Amino acid sequence: MDLKDFLQQEDFFVKCQWGISLMNAKLQMINAELGMRCARKVIHSYSSRIKSYDSIAAKLRKKGIEESIRAMEEHVNDVVGVRAVCTYTDDLYQIGEMLCAQRDMRLVKRKDYIKNPKKSGYRSLHLIFQVPVSLQEEVRWMKIEVQLRTGAMDYWAGLDYQLQYKKENREAKNISRELKEYANAIEQIDSKVLELRKRIEAI
Repeated sequence: MDLKDFLQQEDFFVKCQWGISLMNAKLQMINAELGMRCARKVIHSYSSRIKSYDSIAAKLRKKGIEESIRAMEEHVNDVVGVRAVCTYTDDLYQIGEMLCAQRDMRLVKRKDYIKNPKKSGYRSLHLIFQVPVSLQEEVRWMKIEVQLRTGAMDYWAGLDYQLQYKKENREAKNISRELKEYANAIEQIDSKVLELRKRIEAI
């Protein structure tokens, strides 16, 4: 079976949805615990997605790897993704630590694009986990990428994503430069908002 047909199988889709449900449940429990501890809402929104065939194939081509089911499983860590958006950067790291402490998941990779932003200015905390998915009395481990961002990081990333498909346009290049400047401004705003919250809590 080729990769495109595999991705259209109901079994694959159900497995992905199961993994998403499991990770969302983890995040919701963490949100409830932190909410009681901090007396405020910590996670403001959740979203998820399953990568399309075109995106997976493009990622494999970029890595110089011939597309196949095995290549996807070994070299594409973000076929399934879950995102949680918070207000404060320290909450992102707290949530990340609590996810890593879960005994029924395995941390595969951690990418801190908050402390080490991409060249474009993109900032987010990425955690790749393996989670157990039970199908027909069989347990399989699948990889899920968790992205943790502030609201400001999230709307910036949305604009950057839109721009990816128009980068050859001259105006797009100008916008890309401006976006990078705004990424730096957003970093300063996130830091200032966190500082103000801590000052308010200390009163």
